[in-house]
Amino acid sequence: MQIKQTLASIAAVLLLSPFAYAADTYKIDPAHTSIGFSVRHLGLSNVKGQFKEFAGVIVLDDGKITEASGTIQAKSVDTGVQQRDNHLRTADFFDATNYPTITFKTKHVEMTGGQIILVADFTMRGVTKELRLPANLAGPAKDPWGNLRVGLGAKTKLNRMDYGIKYHQALETGVLAVGEEVELEINAEAIQETASKNSSETK
Repeated sequence: MQIKQTLASIAAVLLLSPFAYAADTYKIDPAHTSIGFSVRHLGLSNVKGQFKEFAGVIVLDDGKITEASGTIQAKSVDTGVQQRDNHLRTADFFDATNYPTITFKTKHVEMTGGQIILVADFTMRGVTKELRLPANLAGPAKDPWGNLRVGLGAKTKLNRMDYGIKYHQALETGVLAVGEEVELEINAEAIQETASKNSSETK
């Protein structure tokens, strides 16, 4: 009888623990998240930029990532040069007026040699293609304000031509002014939704 009570007590503690694993939704924290990209310029160097406005969620079940989705505002592109950013918003590139958002939504998650692979529908300029995004998950961990957080890092490459970004200015040598291959990098923190409602401290 005492053994049964002890086991029941242990089970109750585990279930009530803030780190007990169950299906939980984590909301992206924009203040501690970056979505960046890099593309070759004149065949000489890489120009880097980022998007400043975005939202997304990560879903964990039993401590493992099962879903991830995000929406990026195309007009928020920022490379640090206003004239270039304005050009990137035009129909030559993102065409932000007609296609204001870039979206990512997982179809399923694979594990390959211990590596998480997010297999998702990635939509840009109205074109949707499957994107395989190798990712690393950290956490959950409790922050100083009582929120549970997870970290997600991911990096992949895509061809902008596949999404209708066909800007094709070339040098005399034939080298493109803007490379076709784009490297995408995500460094994200996300807060457990139930925890974030209990605390306004998300510094």
